Amino acid sequence: MREYLYIGKIVNTHGIKGELRILSNFERKNLIFKPDFKLYIGLEKEEEIINTYRPHKEFDMVTLKNYTNINDVLKYKGKMVYAKRADLHLQENEYLYEDLIGMRVVENEKTLGKIKEIVYNKSNILLLVWGDKKFYIPLQDAFIKQVDLKNRIVLVDKGRDLML
Repeated sequence: MREYLYIGKIVNTHGIKGELRILSNFERKNLIFKPDFKLYIGLEKEEEIINTYRPHKEFDMVTLKNYTNINDVLKYKGKMVYAKRADLHLQENEYLYEDLIGMRVVENEKTLGKIKEIVYNKSNILLLVWGDKKFYIPLQDAFIKQVDLKNRIVLVDKGRDLML
């Protein structure tokens, strides 16, 4: 598992006091977007600390400690935002969607393929599975029966029905 997790992208600034607009699909925003949480910005992973947070439309709005002017944060516009996995303090049985990538998908002891990608659409989160055929499985309890992190297996039900 990777040390740094991709959280989103800084798409713009907002106002004159240095607020940043982040576009993020990260599933555990409640663990990230809060005061005093460390973010790592850009390929250089420049460490910054969140001062304030608020949701606004589809964006996550943050100000960073020690920045109070738009001119100070313009350098971050267009850069990717990361967090350290260790800073999330996940429990032993907790996982992130990206942890599923590479896992085998098994139904009734038969491997259907491996998860290659997580796809976010307007109504569902989908797992793109590559096996004999490419197909999608919604990340829902009706299909996902168990995630075995230790053995890197996702047990599914009705997966064959989706392999049309």
